[in-house]
Amino acid sequence: MLNRKLNILADENMPQVEAIFSRFGEVTLKNGREFSAEDLSEIDVLLVRSITQVNESLLGGSPVQFVGTATIGTDHIDHKCLQSREIAFSNAPGCNADAVVEYVLSNLLLIAEHQGFDPKDRTFGIVGVGNVGGRLQKRLQALGYKILLNDPLREKNEEDFVGLNEVLRKADVICLHTPLTDKGEHPTHHLISGSELARVKENAIIINAGRGPVIDNAALLQVGKKRLDLTFVLDVWEHEPLVDAELAERCAIVTPHIAGYSYDGKVRGTYMLYQALCKHLGEPCEKTLDDFLPVAELANVEQGELTPLELTQKVYDPRIDDYMLRQTLALPESEKKQAFDQLRKQYRIRREFASLSVSGATNPKQLEAIGFKLAAEG
Repeated sequence: MLNRKLNILADENMPQVEAIFSRFGEVTLKNGREFSAEDLSEIDVLLVRSITQVNESLLGGSPVQFVGTATIGTDHIDHKCLQSREIAFSNAPGCNADAVVEYVLSNLLLIAEHQGFDPKDRTFGIVGVGNVGGRLQKRLQALGYKILLNDPLREKNEEDFVGLNEVLRKADVICLHTPLTDKGEHPTHHLISGSELARVKENAIIINAGRGPVIDNAALLQVGKKRLDLTFVLDVWEHEPLVDAELAERCAIVTPHIAGYSYDGKVRGTYMLYQALCKHLGEPCEKTLDDFLPVAELANVEQGELTPLELTQKVYDPRIDDYMLRQTLALPESEKKQAFDQLRKQYRIRREFASLSVSGATNPKQLEAIGFKLAAEG
């Protein structure tokens, strides 16, 4: 139980962190890249993002008892150091999963409109069925779409999973959501390379909103030059922050690794650390996530003649990110890298579909499956 006020140091770019954690004590904000051992000399709780390396050098002789990172990944955390100091730790797995799913759906509906097909007539292959892939599976199933699932880590214990080759040969839309690994029984680095791309079904769409090096980008470009029937959507790149301009030109949609950059997802990551700290301290969670999410600028809309695509674009239109990234492709290499990072750092506030309530829905089940809220009628 909490018997005194805590000193909390948090990355200044964690939205709502002061509002969420102020019940525990004083919250100090600072650029996470500039955290030092001196800053932590009287800190009990450290809240970071991926830009802060949490290790012995940073922790020094600090009294830190809890470290939280508002990210899925933990490569920037020295776990052995935390264990040796008996420091509690939490990350935020799945905090931005819905945002990535909605990125995929937004691009899918956009391409379907442009190419003139009904997604219900296509087969979807999900490679990597974890936090993101699993949620994408649920939404596609709710929409009544045909799905093929590939995940060797789950295939051993569950039914309805198929091999990667079957996905490549049969799926009209291939969605990649694996972690990036280069060791173990099922490494994912260059999981999709030249030989795999040669098996891809005619007129297929490949969407990578997972990890850049899961696809061999050089092979993708070479195959793309020969097979103009294929459509590529890339949010992640093998050599980030450097984007291959020639490959980008071959893609239908290109974005600067922002698929998961919803405001809701960022606040959710902060809130998940609040839940973890409450558990660590034996304190009740007095607030819910909704208490910290402001009403969206566009919170209500009458469907009328608006299509599902037009509704998604009122919340998120990937063409904006595509346009902004393409403006940087002709810059010198060093400037192009800086521009990529700036597009991410200065990313606009983007809400998730659930922030929009739709009244007068003409296809309520479809809209609810996509992720919108339905306004109460009457």
